[in-house]
Amino acid sequence: MAICRKDSFLWGKAPPKLPRAERRQSDTVKIHKFELLDDIQKLRLEIHHGMPEIHSAELQEQKKNVARNRRFLHGKKKFNMDPKKGIHYLVENNLLEWQAETVAEFLYKEEGLNKTAIGNFLGERQEMHLEVLKAFVGLHEFSDLNLVQALRQFLWSFRLPGEAQKIDRMMEAFATRYCDCNPGVFQSTDTCYILSFAIIMLNTSLHNPNVKDKPSLQRFVAMNRGINNGEDLPTELLTKLYASIRSEPFKIPEDDGNDLTLTFFNPDREGWLLKMGGRVKTWKRRWFILTDSCLYYFEYTTDKDPIGIIPLENLCVREAQYTNKPYCLELYNPKGQKIKACKTETKGRVVQGKHQSYKFSAASADERDNWIDAISASITKDPFYDLVFLRKRKLISNTSSHT
Repeated sequence: MAICRKDSFLWGKAPPKLPRAERRQSDTVKIHKFELLDDIQKLRLEIHHGMPEIHSAELQEQKKNVARNRRFLHGKKKFNMDPKKGIHYLVENNLLEWQAETVAEFLYKEEGLNKTAIGNFLGERQEMHLEVLKAFVGLHEFSDLNLVQALRQFLWSFRLPGEAQKIDRMMEAFATRYCDCNPGVFQSTDTCYILSFAIIMLNTSLHNPNVKDKPSLQRFVAMNRGINNGEDLPTELLTKLYASIRSEPFKIPEDDGNDLTLTFFNPDREGWLLKMGGRVKTWKRRWFILTDSCLYYFEYTTDKDPIGIIPLENLCVREAQYTNKPYCLELYNPKGQKIKACKTETKGRVVQGKHQSYKFSAASADERDNWIDAISASITKDPFYDLVFLRKRKLISNTSSHT
C-alpha cells in the first residue's frame, strides 16, 4: 500500500485547513461568482438577440429624419411659389410653429427662401402677418448704425413688394425699430420714415440707367427740409447719407449685377396672373412685375430673366369678360395695331410678340381692379412719392397744431 507523504517533493506541502466559518464564506463567494458569470452570459445572449431590434429602431429614426427633411424642403419650395401655402404646409406637418416669433425667425434665418416671397408674406395686413413683421424687424440690430447702413441690412433680408400699402407697413415697422435702437437721432418715427424713403428714391435715381436727371446733393438736402418736426436735419448728416448711396448702391437680393435686376427693385406692382397664350389659346400662370412703364412676366418668382416684356407705351387697359375665366383684364392697342412686345422662346431666342391684345385673369375682382389701376398709372405714378407726400402732410399738420 502506497503511502502519500504530505511533505513529499512531488506532492508539495499540504495546504492548511481553513476554519469552518471561512470555508463556508469561500463557498458562498464561489457560488456568487458562478451566478454572476451565468448572468453575464445571459446578458450577452440578450444583447446579441436584441441588436437587430436596436438597429431597426435606429434605421426607423433615420428614415423619419429623412422623410421630415424632405417634407421641410418641399415646404420651402411651396413657400417660394406661394408664401401663404408654404407656411400653411409647414405648420400642418408640424415642421413650424404658428407663432409670430418662430415664423419670423424662419423667414430671417432659413437659407434658400426667395426674398420676393418673404417680402410678400411680411407685407400682408392680417393680424398674424403684422405680428410676424414686427418680430422679423425686431431680429435686426440697428444700434449705432446710420440710416443708410440700417437700410442696407434691412433691404437685404427680403425684397420690398410693389404695393404701396405693403411698403408703408414695412417701412413704418423699420422706422419704429430704428428709432428704438437709436433714441435721440430723430425727433419722431415720421422723420425716420420720410428720410428712409428719400434715401431709397435717391438710390433709384442715382443708379437706375433709365433715370437721366440725377439729383444733386443740394436737391437732396432741399427735398428733406423741415422733416424733423418742422426743423431741418443737420446738413452734415444728409451729406454723409448722400455720399454713401452715391458711392455704393443698395445690394438687391438675387442681384446678378445686370440692369434688369435693378429695374425690378421696388416695382409698381407684382403678383400672379393667368395669361392667355397668343398662338395657342391656353391659360398659363405667370409672375408679373410692373415697373418703368413695362410689364415683365416670368415662369417663377425665382427667375432672374423674364420670359416676356410688354412695353406699355400707347397701350390701354380695360376690364374684360370671358365665359370660362372670371376677373379678366385686357391690354390692347387702341389703333388696332400689333403690340410691340418680345418674348423668349424655349431655346433662348428672343422674338417679337404677335399679340394685338393681351388677356389676363386675376384671382379676385379686387386684384383685377388693382392691376388695372396700377397699369393705367404706371407711366407717371410712383407709390413712394404718394407715401412720402402723405407722411409729410401729417408731419406738417402735427407741427402746426403744436405751435
